Amino acid sequence: MHRLVVAIVVWNLAGMIDAQDAPVVRIGSKASIENIVLGEILAHLAREGGTPAEHNSSLGGTQIVYQALLKGDIDIYPEYTGTLIAEVLQSEKIRSEDELQAALARHELAISRPLGFNNTYALGLREERAAELKIEKVSDLARAEHGELKLAFSDEFIRRGDGWPGLANAYKLSHRPKTMDHNLAYRGIVSKQIDVTDLYSTDAEVKYYKLRVLEDDRGYFPEYNCVLLYRRDLTTRAPQVLQSLLRLEGQIDNATMSEINAQVKIDQMPETKAAAEFLANKMQLNISMPRQPSVFLTTTRDHLFLVGLSLAAAILVALPLGIWSYKWPKLGHVILGVVGIIQTLPSMAVLVFMIPLLGIGAWPAITALFLYSLLPIVRGTVTGLREIPGNLKESAIVLGLPPRARLWLVELPMASRSILAGIKTAAVINVGTATIGALIGAGGYGEPILAGLRLNNVPLILQGAVPAALLALLVQAGFEAMELFLVPRGLRMAAAGKG
Repeated sequence: MHRLVVAIVVWNLAGMIDAQDAPVVRIGSKASIENIVLGEILAHLAREGGTPAEHNSSLGGTQIVYQALLKGDIDIYPEYTGTLIAEVLQSEKIRSEDELQAALARHELAISRPLGFNNTYALGLREERAAELKIEKVSDLARAEHGELKLAFSDEFIRRGDGWPGLANAYKLSHRPKTMDHNLAYRGIVSKQIDVTDLYSTDAEVKYYKLRVLEDDRGYFPEYNCVLLYRRDLTTRAPQVLQSLLRLEGQIDNATMSEINAQVKIDQMPETKAAAEFLANKMQLNISMPRQPSVFLTTTRDHLFLVGLSLAAAILVALPLGIWSYKWPKLGHVILGVVGIIQTLPSMAVLVFMIPLLGIGAWPAITALFLYSLLPIVRGTVTGLREIPGNLKESAIVLGLPPRARLWLVELPMASRSILAGIKTAAVINVGTATIGALIGAGGYGEPILAGLRLNNVPLILQGAVPAALLALLVQAGFEAMELFLVPRGLRMAAAGKG
């Protein structure tokens, strides 16, 4: 009998070791329909070969995903040669494919051969508007009579080296474009709020909305051949998996990619299903669709985790900071100044700054939310302690209470209402701010909001926005209920009397 038990234990341990040794391929994708679909195709290919795969989708712009790859948070993601040459590695002054390969090798990266389509940048406008103004080429925009045209471009296009700055210089364009989300810009075009926006040549909206793509008559934009950018250690860590993923080389032309994008954006087909159908039609692979967990339950769990953990950490740090600021006013000026400056930092900038330190996922988002929670709690603590009447402080001293006892038995209870108000403010701010964590794979209610923006799907946006708003109201109501237990009755009666 004991031999049987030993055999079972050994077998289980061997299984655990095999599971730990099994290569898990971590796939990334940018926050665009095309990149997400390609990421899903890669995940299906990896799983079809029996390899566990994680798809960290919708990770924001190029630099976020590229930094995640460099840090090792992901192993592979779809990228474009023009983006690599003109944006990611622009300081390398790359002029050929060999130079590109060599530059990537210095960063321990490599690329596949092109997948088959060239998703180049372009400018476009409504066909009837273009015909009315007789605009066919990008150089036509430079004509004096077109100086009042309303241009709106994505934030990435506005700032990229291969985007608007270089294009405006090459074509001598004097327009002052607005910054607008890429997907929202199409709405602006259709509603006639803007005239010209940046396009990707495989965007489904180009054909659907009957847009005219302006000819790049001065050849400014490079080729944006789609490739797979991956870590070189994948060739030794999971060579069979990589070989399976590289089967995608040369398999997708522009028409096919545009059709897949249209299935997702126009027909509202889930990215996972569109990827599976492509593999079934193109490679005759029968992809089984796993049962998807409840989106509401998953996003709620992730959102509560982000808000709860960041707020708990902030309370542990901010309360002592507030007490020190009260006890030593000169130090308090420094503390309040520092947390005040942190509060003014753009949340997206903080998230991007955290990626090289903490990678992608929940921890950068939790750290950012923690930092944003400090000011309300520190200020609430200082304000509450300073507003304690002087005669009460003197009474505690006369009673012979030592400083620590005065703090815990008199001062903090007297300041509890203000402290709790600061914590409540931080919690409500965190509930709203946590939605941007989805841009770096942190999950939460931001996921359906971002998906809804990509797909122009208002109900999907509401799936994230409405629960976030309700959660903020519940948090506020919860803290008001907590006052009944944490704030002394006399203080509550006094506050009610003043009201």
